[in-house]
Amino acid sequence: MIPLRDRNPTATVPVVNFLIIGINLAVFVYELSLGDEVEWLFMHFGVIPRDIVFALSGTPIDPRPLVTLFTSMFLHGGWVHLLGNMLYLWVFGDNVEDKVGHGRYLIFYLMCGLSATGFHVLLEPNASLPTVGASGAISGVLAAYLVMFPKVRVLTVIPIFIFLQTAELPAVVVLGMWFVIQFFNGLASVGRVETGGVAWWAHIGGFIAGLVLILPFRRR
Repeated sequence: MIPLRDRNPTATVPVVNFLIIGINLAVFVYELSLGDEVEWLFMHFGVIPRDIVFALSGTPIDPRPLVTLFTSMFLHGGWVHLLGNMLYLWVFGDNVEDKVGHGRYLIFYLMCGLSATGFHVLLEPNASLPTVGASGAISGVLAAYLVMFPKVRVLTVIPIFIFLQTAELPAVVVLGMWFVIQFFNGLASVGRVETGGVAWWAHIGGFIAGLVLILPFRRR
């Protein structure tokens, strides 16, 4: 299912959400300018679980690989990866920011992203391929939206074989199905030989973080 828009107007301009989307787009344009050298960018600024574990086990701790926990959130592996993430952030992020406030939303977003990559490193500590993308942080935003606006109607595209059908569904259905897909894909990836595909458990980790963090973050 592909969300297009929701029936959930905001009282404030989501400046932080716009800023995050703008930064991701700008970084991707920079990636395109690198051509074949973009692989170097991923290796140095994407999260490599093995390097994170090695950095944390050293005395003293090497902070350089830890920086990638932040930088990896703004890198993407292609147009589909980028536009899919930004679409979800565009549809759902503005309402979360409206509910928690601008500064708190930025902190919430980054904490969800850190939790997502941390969960991925915990489950794949020996992985040597870089992980990039905003998916983990956005997963936390989706969880926050689900907690605060479960009944809001979301205009959604539903692929049925070769046909596309649109329908307005409650957010709990759209985001609940999204989580179920992530969970079962995560289970299917357990024990699989490392291929550098989607970090499903990072999505799940970000979603769980969002469920927990939104409770103290949202304003009364």
